[in-house]
Amino acid sequence: MTPHTGRRTFVRAGVVFGLGLGGFFDGIVLHQILQWHHLLSDAGYPPTTLENLQINTLADGLFHALTWILTVVALFLFWRAYQRGQRVRSISILIGSVLMGWGIFNLVEGIVDHHILQIHHVRPGPDQALWDSGFLVWGALMLGIGYLLTRRESA
Repeated sequence: MTPHTGRRTFVRAGVVFGLGLGGFFDGIVLHQILQWHHLLSDAGYPPTTLENLQINTLADGLFHALTWILTVVALFLFWRAYQRGQRVRSISILIGSVLMGWGIFNLVEGIVDHHILQIHHVRPGPDQALWDSGFLVWGALMLGIGYLLTRRESA
């Protein structure tokens, strides 16, 4: 096994972990704490009735279940690498790969849900295009910085 193989394994696990963390942040902070939107709030289910709120709560819960699964998968990927003796001694690689995953989450979620499907927006209202664009910029920055961090040091 080469050091490069160990780095690739950890980057892969870190990206999956970042996908899960990005989803958790979105769901917990934007959906629950700030209550800016729900998963289906602009898809014909505005949370203005109890029935629509129940539909959105179920959709948000399924979304959280997916992010939980991603996080558990990442844990197993890290564990498997550890069991195989694959080690990466650079925190930059770990932080960078997590940022890459979180950035990918923001870009995919932002492009698909906010722009293509328009099932919800980051913060609905008169400035929603600005909030949606900011979400994409934030994701692109995390992806770019994460990529640079993973390339900064060799394993």
